[in-house]
Amino acid sequence: MGKTVFIIHTSSVSVADLNALFADLAPGVVVRNIIDDSLLPEVLANNGVTPAVTRRICQYATQAEAAGADLIFNQCSSVGEVADVAATMVDIPLVKIDERMAETACRIGARIGVVATLPTTMGPTVRLIKRMAEKLGKEVTVSEELTSGAFEKLISGDRKAHNEMVIASIRKVAEQVDVVVCAQGSMLALKPDLGETPVPVLMSPPLGVQHAVEVLAT
Repeated sequence: MGKTVFIIHTSSVSVADLNALFADLAPGVVVRNIIDDSLLPEVLANNGVTPAVTRRICQYATQAEAAGADLIFNQCSSVGEVADVAATMVDIPLVKIDERMAETACRIGARIGVVATLPTTMGPTVRLIKRMAEKLGKEVTVSEELTSGAFEKLISGDRKAHNEMVIASIRKVAEQVDVVVCAQGSMLALKPDLGETPVPVLMSPPLGVQHAVEVLAT
């Protein structure tokens, strides 16, 4: 029997990309998607996670386990801290999309730039990086670069405008740091347009899926 991964999504924006990455990196793994596109709008409307969002994510995690998941993959960085709560409620591994990215960034350098298109993702991502640095015994400084309006462009179907806006932010922050972290998995959309950069630019989906594949293999 092959392994089964359940991905919990807060919007439909990364479904195709993550399914393709799992198919590429772990072709024998069955991927199931739990998509609740009411989650991210609720987080945005309340400038952060609500008790209702926490409850739903925890329920989806326990339902995924009941449905036969061998691993749960949390797609959304805005609810990463809720995923930590959900992880305590199941007996199977729960992997967060951005955990490996945060670890990689801390290992690359002390000056880390975080580029986000949603304010609700910035806080959790910065806190994750700082917790990871502490765990690794590293001193880091984090620079924040918020690209307001870009996510709305992506959701409305204007990928080109989204990519141009975010790439401008990446290039701006890259001049002052050792590594740039793209805070949202949806930023994978800009990879084909990014070109050469003076410092490494990390994106969570490939690193996160690779992390999940390694956990499944243990």
